[in-house]
Amino acid sequence: MPPGGRMGGPMGGQYLTEEEKKNQPKVTPELLKRVFSYLKPYTKQLILVLICIIVSSFFSLLPSILTGKILDEGLLKKDFKALVFYIALSLAVTLIASLIGVAETYINTWIAQHITFDMRNQMYSHLQMMSQKFFTSNNQGDIITRMTSDIDGVKAVVTNTFSSILSNSITLIIAMIAMFQKNWILALVGIVIVPIFTVPTRKAGKQRWKLTNESQQVNDEVNGILNETLSVSGQLLVKLFGKEKYEYDRYEKANRKMIGLNIKESMAGRWFRVVLTTFTSVGPMLIYLAGGILMMKYDSDLTIGDITVLVSLLGRMYMPVNSLLNIQVEWIRSMALFKRIFDYFDIPVDIKNADDAVKPETVTGDVVFEHVEFSYDESKKILKDINFTLKAGSSIAIVGPSGSGKSTIVNLIPRLYDVDAGSVTFDGIDVRKLDLTFLRNQVGVVSQETYLFNGTIRENLLYAKPDATEDEMVDALKKANIWDFVEKQEKGLDTEVGNRGLKLSGGEKQRISIARIILKDPTIFIFDEATSALDSISEKKIQDAIDPIIKSKTSILIAHRLSTILAADEILVVKDGTIAERGTHKELLGREGVYRELYETQFSKALMEEDTVSELEKYIWGVQPGDEPHEDE
Repeated sequence: MPPGGRMGGPMGGQYLTEEEKKNQPKVTPELLKRVFSYLKPYTKQLILVLICIIVSSFFSLLPSILTGKILDEGLLKKDFKALVFYIALSLAVTLIASLIGVAETYINTWIAQHITFDMRNQMYSHLQMMSQKFFTSNNQGDIITRMTSDIDGVKAVVTNTFSSILSNSITLIIAMIAMFQKNWILALVGIVIVPIFTVPTRKAGKQRWKLTNESQQVNDEVNGILNETLSVSGQLLVKLFGKEKYEYDRYEKANRKMIGLNIKESMAGRWFRVVLTTFTSVGPMLIYLAGGILMMKYDSDLTIGDITVLVSLLGRMYMPVNSLLNIQVEWIRSMALFKRIFDYFDIPVDIKNADDAVKPETVTGDVVFEHVEFSYDESKKILKDINFTLKAGSSIAIVGPSGSGKSTIVNLIPRLYDVDAGSVTFDGIDVRKLDLTFLRNQVGVVSQETYLFNGTIRENLLYAKPDATEDEMVDALKKANIWDFVEKQEKGLDTEVGNRGLKLSGGEKQRISIARIILKDPTIFIFDEATSALDSISEKKIQDAIDPIIKSKTSILIAHRLSTILAADEILVVKDGTIAERGTHKELLGREGVYRELYETQFSKALMEEDTVSELEKYIWGVQPGDEPHEDE
């Protein structure tokens, strides 16, 4: 239930779940100060809301007060003009109260929307600065929930909880002042019954809350059975194991239990209304009785109109009192909501620009790893003492078993993560000293999991270079070996790629992503398994696009395809987070090490299946056409 919401309608009574009781936030002055800091920019509007609430509450109670005038001055004195006047006045103040209420709602909503606007912007900006570690270690659904439902809940806090406290408090104060002004004795008689009225309200509300929770649990159980057994896979399993009767009995039992709880819940409401009607009648009856005694026995100057006004005002006090008694639950939920949001705001930004960050005017692209160590958490080191140099204009291939740390190495260059020890330098400058935007503009990554935004090919290309000309985009597409495909499309560059590029094949998406990186024109190109999981034809086209880049640009290749590895100037073999071997293909193949093992178990078999490798390349690799690799190769 959202903060500020009410459960059970007239039932009143809200209750915290066991989980909410367990996780109640500690409300400190610091927390309150932080909450109200979001209201501070809208102080003028809040004052206007307060004025509206006061005026609206006063005008909404006036019809109850005017009822006495209608009776005493109009009906009892048989003064038609007075009757019409007070009726018209009552209708007018009701209309004014309603109009002021509309204005209050508008201003309140305006404030709430602008506060959530500010919070969303602040949260999005903060999340954008989080390192990749944050997104890999946190549940994506939880992140989205903080950005959407949690912040949306703030609107309910402002429009319901805060305004409810104000309006109910002011209504009570005005009603009590008006009652005591009429007759302090009858006012005390009426007010005494109000706290007693809340007892059955809360007791019945608690009972219904319990039944609703139980009903919801059973309903979840019923839905679970339906989802499991009526899905395609579930039905197949039920039929294959002959469990139709068993599943029917299970469903029938849960369904019967749910029906029983629904009946109990409905009757709990019915009995409550009986009790509520009785208790709401007690107060007025006591006022009539006490008023009658004062008028008949003590010759009081009370009028029938006065007593009617007091009864009417008493009736207006029941709901505000009940609401304020439940405000603790709303308040706790509201504070818990803010606490959840603030918890995300308080996550430190672990990768940010240094105070003295630099932007070199010229770059070459030399990258040096010196004694680099890294871990995602303290329990396990991913990289241990990594040392290598990538000279400008040269290329390195990184190979190794799955999970050995290959992708982690390249992710340290654009500072998607920061090293735990050692350093990564770019043109002799530690990447932690470089301006982040500058650094990431120098690095272009084509990964195995190609990501295209839901839009057109043109929009995806312009993401890399917003001011790119049509000719530049076409040239990039040609270099990526995808222009022929784009040119044949009815809308050309304005062809929609679909969500995550789902309207395109894997090879087409990959080549568009390569074109996007070419358009970016970075200093260093990183190809992270760019041709994996593709058919041989798509791989050939991608390889034809990559080869010229490798020959002319500083490149790092993470690959398991022999044809890709062959193009590199040096091969680094990574195992268990360390560089186990390095050298050329022939050098590494001559050693009885990790590379040789990879070659015999993966590379050579893959090579015989690849149409992308020429006969000359197969000869260089030591495999004759048509031959299976020998164990001693």
